[in-house]
Amino acid sequence: MTQFKDFDIAEHLTTPEDMAEYLEASFEEDAGDGLLIRSALNNIARAQGMTQIARDAGLGRESLYKALSSTGNPEFATIMKVMKALGLKLHATVV
Repeated sequence: MTQFKDFDIAEHLTTPEDMAEYLEASFEEDAGDGLLIRSALNNIARAQGMTQIARDAGLGRESLYKALSSTGNPEFATIMKVMKALGLKLHATVV
């Protein structure tokens, strides 16, 4: 019987460009509740190393996991700290 490995997007986010494009897609596709954006940030943080990202953002590792979980409700300042730690910026465009 063939064994399949669970797909983990974090294993495929290998370049800063991949990470930025993935996050940009989550901004475009999010339903407005932030769930997809939190999930993307979580995956990018795991790809880069959650412990180091938490440290760089000035957060505890557990706090970062909680903030970026499906039930998390992080403050905007937390999101901005995490994005900075990830080496990403938020941009606005006209729709």
